[in-house]
Amino acid sequence: MIEKQVFFDAGGLKIEALVAEGKTDAGVVVTHPHPLYGGDMHNNVVEALVQAYQEKGFTTLRFNFRGVGRSEGAFDEGKGEQEDVRAAVEYLRGLGKTRVDLSGYSFGAWVNARSIENLSPVRRMIMVSPPVNFLDFSFLKTTVRLRLVVTGSNDDIAPPDMIREMIASWNPDAEFRIVAGADHFYWDRTGEIEAMVKDLLERENGEHPSSLE
Repeated sequence: MIEKQVFFDAGGLKIEALVAEGKTDAGVVVTHPHPLYGGDMHNNVVEALVQAYQEKGFTTLRFNFRGVGRSEGAFDEGKGEQEDVRAAVEYLRGLGKTRVDLSGYSFGAWVNARSIENLSPVRRMIMVSPPVNFLDFSFLKTTVRLRLVVTGSNDDIAPPDMIREMIASWNPDAEFRIVAGADHFYWDRTGEIEAMVKDLLERENGEHPSSLE
């Protein structure tokens, strides 16, 4: 799929995004790592998530949080960023995507988790390296919409042991996958993340996302 640059409105701010439209009514919003540490929508893990969903026919929307790249505004410690996620979901809805996933990496996974309770259109959430050793996740209530959590065995920001304890309260039925030997940045290991996500989509959706009940 070919991505095109678009802008959408989030609380009066213009947010820069890349969209690739699939032919079904399924879409995904993909969020990036921490803006204050160089995170943006061109991150390697973000691109792996986008690629996995595109190969399964989803419309993908990745965007720069406020204050990043050409997005207006400034870093807002995760508060305004939730509005960015909500607006991204609504943008996909405006394209006719009635079945929307949230997929995020590191800080993006945290913002998604903070947002999901107020996003009824979202059917499923995937988190890669939720930064449990860096940011507070105590707010996250049990949600059956969390379907997959991935981290690296050497990820000190998203340690497997900490996540394993927390996932029991997040959703004990969610899959927990570990990329052996990978740290938080997944250098040369993003293909494994992509394969894990595609495997989940194939099993939950079949080959055609529009078949999701």
